[in-house]
Amino acid sequence: MKPSIVSLLSVIISLLSISRATSAHIHENFLQCFYHQFPNSNSLSNVIYTPRNASYASVLQSSIRNQRFAKPTTPKPLVIVTPLQEAHIQVAIYCARENGMNFRVRSGGHDFEGLSYVSHAVPFVIIDLINFQSITIDVENSTAWVQSGATIGQLYYRIAEKSKTLGFSAGVCPTVGVGGHFSGGGFGMISRKYGIAADNVIDARLIDVNGRILDRKSMGEDLFWAIRGGGGASFGVILTWHIKLVPVPQIVTVFTVNKTLEQNATKLVHQWQYVADKVDNNLLIRIFIRRVNSSSQDGRRTIQASFVSLFLGGLDTLLPLMQESFPELGLAREDCIEMSWIESILYFADLSGEPLEVLLNRTSSIDQYFFKGKSDYAVEPISEDGLEQIWKEFIAAPVETFEFLFNPYGGRMSEISKIEIPFPHRYGTLYNIHYGLYWVEKGTSSYNKHMTWIRRFYNFMAPFVSKSPRSAYLNYRDLDLGENNKGNTSYAQASIWGLKYFGINFKRLAHVKTMVDPGNFFKNEQSIPIL
Repeated sequence: MKPSIVSLLSVIISLLSISRATSAHIHENFLQCFYHQFPNSNSLSNVIYTPRNASYASVLQSSIRNQRFAKPTTPKPLVIVTPLQEAHIQVAIYCARENGMNFRVRSGGHDFEGLSYVSHAVPFVIIDLINFQSITIDVENSTAWVQSGATIGQLYYRIAEKSKTLGFSAGVCPTVGVGGHFSGGGFGMISRKYGIAADNVIDARLIDVNGRILDRKSMGEDLFWAIRGGGGASFGVILTWHIKLVPVPQIVTVFTVNKTLEQNATKLVHQWQYVADKVDNNLLIRIFIRRVNSSSQDGRRTIQASFVSLFLGGLDTLLPLMQESFPELGLAREDCIEMSWIESILYFADLSGEPLEVLLNRTSSIDQYFFKGKSDYAVEPISEDGLEQIWKEFIAAPVETFEFLFNPYGGRMSEISKIEIPFPHRYGTLYNIHYGLYWVEKGTSSYNKHMTWIRRFYNFMAPFVSKSPRSAYLNYRDLDLGENNKGNTSYAQASIWGLKYFGINFKRLAHVKTMVDPGNFFKNEQSIPIL
């Protein structure tokens, strides 16, 4: 006899009631555990937030950079902790372990899949490092200590405050938090000269699963190796990074040259592939590929390739260098602008003309959009015919705001061993491809249309990119890469995506994970598994 609809509904309602009661029980136990360690609980009103607090929603929303994860149906944390001191984090780890809560750590909130503030393994707690933004610059020794809650923009600003001839090799988006950026790699406009951010980390302080605060010496070289490119959230809560600042000239040169298909863009992109990873290490030329309206009167769409560059030097040195290495681009003096390194940070963030203080902002205009990103690596040039196939597919896309970006490697990137840190994309890698799709949500059909299209385009790109494995960049996190993304995957299951991100370094990362967090407390949908 089949159960009636009424009886089925009764069972569902009963299960939901049990779930809510269980969550409330865990929530209260966590709070009691936390407050017990800090008897003067009045001082915690700006540290602990639960759904009962009027400020809970605004604190949760404050670092959400992708509207895909701001929907009413998105799982919400039982508790948000915004620690003011290291002890608050230590106690939060202890209380979360005691109550079987999943654990998330958020610095800037830019992670592509929202893993720093969303968990489908509920109940969960967020540690939001918004109050850990301290930056100390040591000009004499060309180093800095940076807390994980600071942004890249804040770091660049503080360096420029102290020196006109020091910089740091990290990304171009100033609102990205350093916690995730450094621990996942950190590629930017001077990486061909100095390597990625993780290559320039010389020490760190973290809290492990047992609440111990460890530095490089006390954590040991295996764990220190793992957090520089292996993703810090798998191993602990990284409090502070000690980084090596790098020399930059007082004058750098930037340019942006736009070419459409009618202006020979296909041949230029094709030729760029043979040049970009081999030119002078002081020069980096990336390409943005966008769809634009044709200049002809027929209303057709075409492809525009934007060649965007930074040269660590002056215009008079750059022009003959470009004439020798990439004359096809036809770079002219009027295409170029000389400026300081910190002004170039504003240029590449589309903030030219703004005061430097804009780098201290933690939000940007892109936060209002839904976003899905993916990545690939090219290890051999794509033929002109292949590029034309890609343009055709892109021009026909039923989406509005999509772009992809070719980031060249080579230079210092190729000189560092694939096993020096977990980031393996070194010698033999021509360039990274970043796919970015933005949209304004207009219902479920809009969401499904955009997600379906970018996945289809990614599948279409398979013949043109790296294989066995088809590699990906951890900082462009992509949950599509794994079949089972629950944070409790076996080593074999996790290898599906682990080998894409880490290549030959994945097994060593799993060994380190097993050694430092054998109970797999620090887990997310794509965390390093235990063996």
